[in-house]
Amino acid sequence: MTKDMTTGSPIGRILAFCAPLLVGNLFQQLYNLADSILVGRILGVNAFAAVGSTGALNFLVMGFALGICSGFAIPIAQSFGAGDEAEVRRRSGQLIWLGLLSTAFVTLVAYVWTGDILRLTQTPSEIYDEAYRYIRIVFLGAGATILYNLTSGVLRALGDSRTPLYFLMGAVSVNVALDLLFMKILGMGVEGAAYATVLSQALSGAACLQYIYRRVPILRLSRDDVRPDGRRMRMIAGVGVPMGLQFSITAVGSIMVQSAVNGLGTGAVAAVSAGSKVHVLITAPLESCGVAMATYCGQNLGARKLDRIRDGVNHVTALCFLYSAAAFAFNYFLGVPLASLFLGGADASILSDVQRYLTCNGAAYPLLSIIFIFRSGLQGMGFSNQAMGAGIAELTARALVVFGLVGRFGFAAVCCANAAAWVLADALLLVLYRREIRSLAQRWTKEENVLRRRRIARMSRA
Repeated sequence: MTKDMTTGSPIGRILAFCAPLLVGNLFQQLYNLADSILVGRILGVNAFAAVGSTGALNFLVMGFALGICSGFAIPIAQSFGAGDEAEVRRRSGQLIWLGLLSTAFVTLVAYVWTGDILRLTQTPSEIYDEAYRYIRIVFLGAGATILYNLTSGVLRALGDSRTPLYFLMGAVSVNVALDLLFMKILGMGVEGAAYATVLSQALSGAACLQYIYRRVPILRLSRDDVRPDGRRMRMIAGVGVPMGLQFSITAVGSIMVQSAVNGLGTGAVAAVSAGSKVHVLITAPLESCGVAMATYCGQNLGARKLDRIRDGVNHVTALCFLYSAAAFAFNYFLGVPLASLFLGGADASILSDVQRYLTCNGAAYPLLSIIFIFRSGLQGMGFSNQAMGAGIAELTARALVVFGLVGRFGFAAVCCANAAAWVLADALLLVLYRREIRSLAQRWTKEENVLRRRRIARMSRA
């Protein structure tokens, strides 16, 4: 079911689109939560730390895949907003080839460099083998993740955020069942958790693809639509690849922090892993608003409605600030009890570190809101290269914390790394957003003036 976001109340359209995204995001986190809870309870704290220690590396590789898939869908949202259904199909057809190329690239990178990166990040020796076995399987199943994110991204570009949710909900149920089967019954260890995640992603991606083939007439592609078109592929990649690189650049900073955490010992790894699980779950609404803004801004850019873009950004920012206050309170009072689900019988020092980590991050959630909204808005308007600068800013801030503060202040510096990254990224994003909106307004005004003068000249000659 497609949905035009260029008419009606901006905040109403965004929230209606965002609600299924939020539920889907929460279910997506259930993938990780189910893995983590079952790994921690069935296999122990060391196995949990092993899986958790791969988080930043996973974000580096799979974050790139997620970023390019999201970026590939933005030109489709712009064509849909402009009412050009033929171009929607032509651009969608090129995603088949871009998806295959992306899968080959991600799988090759993962196969060659997984072990090197784990060693570079100082993964503790007692958990290295389990971490390697887990993340290698996840990476080799990258095609399943790309399939789901490409198909669901295209549906969201057309305003349909509900259908991907339905398939994801079913896949989560399968994931939990496979976790229990592979780890508890078959005794497959951390490899079982990895296989369960990959198979579940493949299921949800195949279901989305089947739905598109049968139920979305606008995406019924002809042979001409799927014929390789270098110009269109370069244009789509020009939006998608910078988004993927932005995710990966941000992930490099996270890997630096993860390396510093690994150097503090297994207890610190477990504390950050558990705290990160809670953090990702609690910030899911903020992330969902960002995903919604990419589609919203993309469609309205295609329709040339800058005032709607401004209104949508302002209203969603205010709403996210209110949510951030509630999220901080949750982290402070309930974060540790939730994190303890992953840690089983962890000692008091680990839980104390979890509390510090969640409190420091929760206090900076308004800063994170700005990143999600303004970065996604810029990407939706086609300014992926500019938005990538925010990732470089985050990387710079995290590097300063890791190399300048962790050695002196230890775990306390780790707790402040995200906030420092968000401050620097926000400063850049706010400047870029104002500049690009002003530039678009000036350019479109000039174009309208040229067209007006041409019409007057034609009328005078007549």
